Amino acid sequence: MARDRDGVILPRLRPMDVARRGVIFGLLGVVPLMVATLSISGHNDREEFLAVVGALAGAFGLLLLVIGAGFWWLSAEDIRRLRDWHTLTTQAASVTIIGPTFLRSGLVLTVLGTAALVLSQFVDTAPTGSWLYG
Repeated sequence: MARDRDGVILPRLRPMDVARRGVIFGLLGVVPLMVATLSISGHNDREEFLAVVGALAGAFGLLLLVIGAGFWWLSAEDIRRLRDWHTLTTQAASVTIIGPTFLRSGLVLTVLGTAALVLSQFVDTAPTGSWLYG
């Protein structure tokens, strides 16, 4: 890995790379969500679980997404990876790591929340007696 004179890993992070990984991690998070959903036996309980998870994950995800974008904008010329923590020299320099971390976490939660709300609609419209109905 190439590093600059401060020891920061090159190339610097780009928003599209962070967004792509956040979406991929969010889609991977749908698998445990589906397993947890199928472990709930009652139809109303299953639907309510998905609705609550979707609403909470979506709300927190959007909040983290906005905060992360703001921190990214504040430190646009010096974006660092979490692995570059050892290169920080001042307390204020931690802003350079917060932006990408919050942005990726926000995208993970937003994708997970959206998937939970879509699954909630599928459970709601599932025919009685099907494996998805509960």
